[in-house]
Amino acid sequence: MEITEVRHARRDPTLVVLEGFHPIKHALRFGGHLLGAWTADAEEIAALESALAPDIHIPVEVVDRATLTAATPRGQVIAVARRPRQAPPSVLLAGPAHLIGLENPAHLGNLGAVIRVAAAAGAGGVLSTGRHDPWHPDALRGSAGLHFAVPVHRIDSLLSPTEPAGSSTPPPRARVALDPDGTPLDPDTFPERALLVFGTERGGLSDELLAAATHRVALPMAPGVSSMNLATAVAATLYALRLSGRRPAAPERRPGPCHGT
Repeated sequence: MEITEVRHARRDPTLVVLEGFHPIKHALRFGGHLLGAWTADAEEIAALESALAPDIHIPVEVVDRATLTAATPRGQVIAVARRPRQAPPSVLLAGPAHLIGLENPAHLGNLGAVIRVAAAAGAGGVLSTGRHDPWHPDALRGSAGLHFAVPVHRIDSLLSPTEPAGSSTPPPRARVALDPDGTPLDPDTFPERALLVFGTERGGLSDELLAAATHRVALPMAPGVSSMNLATAVAATLYALRLSGRRPAAPERRPGPCHGT
């Protein structure tokens, strides 16, 4: 692949555009397959690899600064990877780990930050609704490429995500709404196999999702504080459960082989 094809790759749902060292690093670390990577300063990339990620090597092609800037005005390196095949939502919903559901997230950077937190805290996956593609390059930048470490999907609705039928299907998932008017979060009474649903920072969850929730929980906040950043709320919830020991474990995601061109 040539750097001139990056613009087309941005519109191809089978490809992923990675801008910056850290997204590319994590894509490679978790088994991503690069079709091309470009920089104007190979020595800088080699220094970053040596200092921050000696386990990976980015096979960069050197281009002039103007060509790189035309492809990515804000990054010192850009790459295109194949979008990984991940377990579909129905399989995630049947699994043991908590899942994160985002209703119409408004900001791609925040969406990416949620994915980064979900990967770090061992969530089973992130399901998102609304107009934003969670695999947009800006979300990948926000996640530092950790989309490759945790399943990420856009779905039509969080009201009726389906679990596969069958005699071995586990009990239906609790749908836990994060709601300022809910019961204070208590890990000791938190349901297992929850779909934790979060709304926007300004508007919160829709009335329909609140009505459909099996549980409503709130994060304790100091008097006068009415909300927190979306990714912060997700992090606080997941780590409260993780540190309590009541977090059902997601399948272990070991770093995979590094694939370059």
